Amino acid sequence: MEDDVEGVPMTTADRTELWDAGTGAGHRHPDPAGGGGYDEYHTLLARQDAMRLRQRLLAPARTPGPAPASPPPGHRAPAPYDGRADQETIRRYLPLVTPFDGLITHLYRAMFEQHPYLRGLFPDSMDFQRAHLERAFWYLAENLDRPDEVAAFCARLGRDHRKLGVRPVHFEVFEAALAEALRRRAGADWVPELEEAWLRMVRFAVAAMVGGAEEAVGEPASWHATVTGHQLRRPGLAVLRVRTAEPFPYRAGQYTSIESPRLPHAWRPYSIACAPRADGELEFHVRRTGPGGLSDALVTHTRAGDTLRLGPARGTTTLEDAPAADGPRDLLLVAGGTGWATAKALLEELAARRPQGRTAHLFLGARSLDDLYDTAAVAELERHRPWLRVVPVVGERAGGAEQGSVADAVARHGDWSRHLAYVSGPPAMVTATLDRLADAGVPAGRIRHDPVGGTAPLARA
Repeated sequence: MEDDVEGVPMTTADRTELWDAGTGAGHRHPDPAGGGGYDEYHTLLARQDAMRLRQRLLAPARTPGPAPASPPPGHRAPAPYDGRADQETIRRYLPLVTPFDGLITHLYRAMFEQHPYLRGLFPDSMDFQRAHLERAFWYLAENLDRPDEVAAFCARLGRDHRKLGVRPVHFEVFEAALAEALRRRAGADWVPELEEAWLRMVRFAVAAMVGGAEEAVGEPASWHATVTGHQLRRPGLAVLRVRTAEPFPYRAGQYTSIESPRLPHAWRPYSIACAPRADGELEFHVRRTGPGGLSDALVTHTRAGDTLRLGPARGTTTLEDAPAADGPRDLLLVAGGTGWATAKALLEELAARRPQGRTAHLFLGARSLDDLYDTAAVAELERHRPWLRVVPVVGERAGGAEQGSVADAVARHGDWSRHLAYVSGPPAMVTATLDRLADAGVPAGRIRHDPVGGTAPLARA
């Protein structure tokens, strides 16, 4: 596995210094509690990135030259990755390694036994990481027959993982731990074909992740942000406003991962609840999901003036860059709970574009009227945008609102087959709405939604 950037390789000394910093050679052992050693490790990573970016900027510009010589007779170009063949093998042997929770337990145990310092790169609770990895395994296994799509997803993942201090050498450790975990999980039924297919799959994903990280070397791995506003809208739900020290690039409809100093390494995804603003301020809607987690820290213990860290913006739930061949399409937005954050950002951007002859329907779901926590902003958007119609949907009967599930309400309100649909909210609501839209004839290519659970795209059925 190579660490080259634009033809500028990492030297052996660089690689040794980085690896020593991680494994504890000398005095650089990262302290799992977040002590000075861990800070020194990340300082070294930042210095390495700065060196590599400087080398890229100072490298002489490439000038057009003669076409490369034809390959010698008998030369064979490397075959493209045959994801479909590995997919068939992995599916055939799935009963040996599923449920994945056992495989993942063996994997982390092997990784931390061989390299204890890696435990310091993870939060105290590993539940979210385990769920994230399980979903990633399912996504890869279900989509290997579409390698271009998998490569694009993994490239975005690699760009995002830079904030964790992940480097190519860490993927080598992961691969070795995975091989051992497969053997432990399959036991006496282990066969070479099982391990070989899994490792080829992971190497393909890792190559795309490394490529995505290298392409993003010119941007920060994370952004430091200061909380400029914190407002409780109802018990257990807060609207936060933050401003980053450096410009934060994103598009309306995207999300980012947030880390609080109260819970080091516990990154969680949150939708950005506004279109890009001239003052650079960002807005987040956070519902407290339980005690002790990041949502609890953000809702209960965070105040104006506190600092947070943001990862790169991610997600493809954005407005189209160019209208369809048959003209711009009307929009259908379906949002539940704090999924309103995504819809709000999209509507702000749509308003800024001043759509002509284009309409938007927003179905806004909540369990009760009290859960419609941002009614002032909804009313303001609808009041000044004649092209927007809002349909509130609540789980309890109440005047002025639809009753029942959001998915049912959408299905009752007409033909959406020619609309461009955006869906955001709790996983169960998103899944039910996607099923209803598919049944109603809306093509999958015109339905956009964030990954359910915020980890990996939905696997195909």
